[in-house]
Amino acid sequence: VLSLDLVVGYAGIITLGHGAFFGLGAYCAGIIAVRWTGEPFTGALMATLLAGAAGFISGAVILRTKGLTLLMLTLGMLLMLEEAANQASWLTGGTDGLNGVVIKPLFNVWEWDFFGRTSYIYSLAAALVGFIVVRTLVMSPFGRSLRGIQENSLRMEAIGAPVRLRLIAVYAISAALAGLAGAVNTQTSAFTGLHVLSFDLSGSALIMLILAGAGRLYGAFIGPPIYMVALQLFSDQDPTYWTLWLGLLLMAVVMFGRGGILGLADRAADLCRTRFRRKIVE
Repeated sequence: VLSLDLVVGYAGIITLGHGAFFGLGAYCAGIIAVRWTGEPFTGALMATLLAGAAGFISGAVILRTKGLTLLMLTLGMLLMLEEAANQASWLTGGTDGLNGVVIKPLFNVWEWDFFGRTSYIYSLAAALVGFIVVRTLVMSPFGRSLRGIQENSLRMEAIGAPVRLRLIAVYAISAALAGLAGAVNTQTSAFTGLHVLSFDLSGSALIMLILAGAGRLYGAFIGPPIYMVALQLFSDQDPTYWTLWLGLLLMAVVMFGRGGILGLADRAADLCRTRFRRKIVE
């Protein structure tokens, strides 16, 4: 979700197939563990580089387009990768998934215990690294130019900004972060399958981002827990029609939130500050 926020919230690149890079990183880390080495940092690094390279190459092609065409190209790329993983069953395991993934202890000290303590710390560290990278990026002049491109790309071109090159660059960085997330997912679960390349995963990530609010650094840490809690509550209360309530929640956030839950919180805080100032004046 953090990597998706970078392209959607800051660069204005609308995509439905961002899970392609997550799945690419997941399979890369899994295949490396099965056929080469189970050292976790090597697998994570290779998956990040592969996903970043895929993002750079695909971005150079699909970012020539905009709007609905771009949306369909990202979705088509995801569907093609899913089918390619299914057909290459000799490498990926096909519909059975990639079995035999064995990850060595972290720093050759901490085992991947049954309770998931090591996995939790490892995942948290990866999320922290991703957050630092994204925060540094969006606070830099490069990140400011992305905001300008999102608001008015023609004006940015007029002042000499290399719009297309910067969009390709941010798309590749975002893909690399998604690949890292996929690698961490495979390594902590010791398994991966076609679900990592499914449209459901990409759609769920987009819903999480919309719930929290796109273009907010902390949205990736707020949207997923809200989505997962809402999913659990709705499915417990209404196991048959829980998707209806989830859809209503998403519609309400989009129609009335105007920037997601974080945007709603900002407006509530502004209202409180305004009333407090009025009280002081009175």
